[in-house]
Amino acid sequence: MEDEAVVARQLGRPPRAFRRVAVRCPYGRPAVSEQWPRDEAGAPFPTTFYITCPQLVAAISRLEAAGGVERWTQAVRDDPVLVESLERANEEQRRLRPELPGGIGGSTRSGSLKCLHAHAAFALARPGYELGERILAELDALWPDSRCCTA
Repeated sequence: MEDEAVVARQLGRPPRAFRRVAVRCPYGRPAVSEQWPRDEAGAPFPTTFYITCPQLVAAISRLEAAGGVERWTQAVRDDPVLVESLERANEEQRRLRPELPGGIGGSTRSGSLKCLHAHAAFALARPGYELGERILAELDALWPDSRCCTA
């Protein structure tokens, strides 16, 4: 099955601005896709890397629902290592897509994170992003133990 069709099945809808699969799960299926800066209609698509793996999406959603965005926003404020990590990643994001303003997930606001999914996806696609890697480390498991969740 073609990658874009697998991603559509994972999302339950056709993906917008799909460019390619950037990261695969241990079972060989798409886990993170890379998006074009604009969708098919020409509208800006601010998220460069987008998590498609259903298990990973659900795990990060649970983290967000438990106050993760606010907690990680505060962690960035309190930790100079995370501040530097976020600044470097936002600069890299702007280099990757100079045609669109903003940082990871298209964020243009400072002092607050927008979406943990976007930071986790960036960390998986661009290893070395400390903030995103710490967010991922907080999850119980990135991938299912026995088989792909996109069977």
